[in-house]
Amino acid sequence: MSRDLQSESALKAWAFLIVLALIWGSSFILIKRGLEVFSPGEVGAFRIVAAGIFLLPLSLPRLKHLNKRQVKNLVIVGLVGSFIPAFLFAKAQTQLSSSLTGVFNAMTPLFVVVIGALFFNSKITRRNSLGLFIAFIGVILLLVVKEGSGFGTFADINVYAFFVLLACACYGLNLNIIKFRFVELKPVAITAISLTLVLPVALIYLFAYTQFSFKLLHVEGAYMAAGYLTILGVVGTALALILFNVMVKVATPVFASSVTYLIPIVAILWGVWDGEVLLLGHYIGIAAVIFGVWVGNRR
Repeated sequence: MSRDLQSESALKAWAFLIVLALIWGSSFILIKRGLEVFSPGEVGAFRIVAAGIFLLPLSLPRLKHLNKRQVKNLVIVGLVGSFIPAFLFAKAQTQLSSSLTGVFNAMTPLFVVVIGALFFNSKITRRNSLGLFIAFIGVILLLVVKEGSGFGTFADINVYAFFVLLACACYGLNLNIIKFRFVELKPVAITAISLTLVLPVALIYLFAYTQFSFKLLHVEGAYMAAGYLTILGVVGTALALILFNVMVKVATPVFASSVTYLIPIVAILWGVWDGEVLLLGHYIGIAAVIFGVWVGNRR
């Protein structure tokens, strides 16, 4: 490959990395805006509906080529990779700032390692273990930060952070399922079809079991909030996953995974811009989480 082509590939890779960091790092402020009008369940369901409908042109032509085993696994991927986390993040942000939610989300790569070792016979290296330990200390610090007095005790833990960690565990399970059970399908197809398969559940829940339609018609600011959630679903879920898959092709997987370290920074900047207050203890915990994730994933 010539030097010009190498430089062009490097520029493309960096462009994808920056765009993805901005998109995924902005997801948490969009969830926050949606929660100003809608309940966590409505936010989660509408996010899946927006993403699923957008990806229908990609998924429908591929559905007829699937066997029963693939459909079963794709339903699981749709649930643990998109559906359940969408609800968990929305629930968490009812009592957790968007910036801290973005930081906790950085734990996803470490959950990939742990779940791979527990259920898929992957190995945890010493470096993985050290990274897990450092990031775990950072999470503990973030959980017990107390306004006005530095760090509190375990009685001061914000339990809503565990919703985010459970979402990260879902992502970790999802990525291992894709790695070990979907060798024959391309990532874009997996994303599109899995979202299509859980789309009916999201639609039924949203319009039959919530007040989404009523709020959209009668609550002030509902259309604006729904617009934010549409961006979250279409851009932050559907398009971002497609962009990530394209980036993996023009860059190394290690480079692609570095988006994990940029997402919290974007989320923090949005949070501070929106008036969220981070204390010194938060910054110490944030640094520990990001450093731990870096240690655990570097080659």
